[in-house]
Amino acid sequence: MAGESPETQKSTGPPHIGAINPAIPPATVARLILYARELGRLRREGESHVSSKLLGQLLSVSDAVVRRDVNHLGSMGQRGVGYEIGPLIQQIRQTMGTNRSWKVALIGAGSLGHALMRYRGFDEQGFQLVAAFDTDPAICSRNIAGIPVLPLEQLETTIAAERVSLAILAVPVDAADAVAKRLAALGVAGILNFAPRTLQKFPGVCVVNVDLASELQQLSFAVVSQQ
Repeated sequence: MAGESPETQKSTGPPHIGAINPAIPPATVARLILYARELGRLRREGESHVSSKLLGQLLSVSDAVVRRDVNHLGSMGQRGVGYEIGPLIQQIRQTMGTNRSWKVALIGAGSLGHALMRYRGFDEQGFQLVAAFDTDPAICSRNIAGIPVLPLEQLETTIAAERVSLAILAVPVDAADAVAKRLAALGVAGILNFAPRTLQKFPGVCVVNVDLASELQQLSFAVVSQQ
């Protein structure tokens, strides 16, 4: 409203998003996520500490790689004792931004979208899937795994009302750029893109591309290389 100071004005967009430390290499980021998964399993089994050697064995990397990766998080380990699992998980989650809750929208409620809506791993990591969107009238107005499927025309109003920060794109390739542009205009800070194409770049928007066919090609190359 007019007359309000910047501090008192209410934002209708998603909350401000911090960035992962750019000094951490992408390969290290990928391993830290896997460390957190294995550390969580060890904690559920009653373990309180873990050595760099054991953590490396669980991920098929050397203990030197583990120590180098964890050093990006600060001084965590103790010689002869190893890493305390609880604080290490907490530090990884803080670095990855998963120590808080994220509101996520899914665009595309077809076969892949259905599978994503039924996946329970999102909630466990603090990602709240608040709504899905589609252009098919036969799918819209349904609830799938407790998640409402809405017409794509409601994208703007819903994302603003829910203050969505992240989006998953599971639309046909020819619709991907147009939908991504709408998401960027709404202030969505990150897009997980399943469409098999490289999206346009939008200022302030982080994009992670997941091309399953390309991943299979990398797998086939690895298999052929071993033969």
